[in-house]
Amino acid sequence: MILPIFLYGQPVLRKETENVPQDYPELKKLVDNMYDTMYNADGVGLAAPQVGLSLRLFVIDADVVGDDCPECKGFKRTMINPDIYWRSEELVSIEEGCLSFPGLHEKISRAASIKVRYYDADFVAHDEEIHGFAARVVQHEYEHLEGHVFIDNVSGIRKQLSKGKLNDIIKGTARCSYRTKAVGK
Repeated sequence: MILPIFLYGQPVLRKETENVPQDYPELKKLVDNMYDTMYNADGVGLAAPQVGLSLRLFVIDADVVGDDCPECKGFKRTMINPDIYWRSEELVSIEEGCLSFPGLHEKISRAASIKVRYYDADFVAHDEEIHGFAARVVQHEYEHLEGHVFIDNVSGIRKQLSKGKLNDIIKGTARCSYRTKAVGK
């Protein structure tokens, strides 16, 4: 089932999330719905707050960029209760966007490599070192679980230059090809 994606301005996007218990009702159905929603919106990642749930959970399928970023080939993960416990000192700055910010793209600096512990949808524990664009996607989605959004990583002047687009997103008038939930709607 395709869920609405909550847009910038929705309070759930600024709320720190809670751990997902192992007995969370219909967890696999939620994960499937999140993948369906992400694919429908042509995204490579989607965090639970983006579908209105304050849970430490996100899904990623970065395979679509695998030709340009070999580390993303076959990189499909469900990460439950993740913990990024190491970030490389090397930073990489490239443009990224977010499904909760339709039409807005900004250059963001992120660690080139990370180490993360998480559970998959079967609650099997994993500990992975991830590099390149795949690491960027994980960091982006992880921020959603901390109550942060990608626009928090840009300078005040860049935010000011994007003010019109941000206001359109908050008002729900930004153009978007997927189902959304704006503030007050």
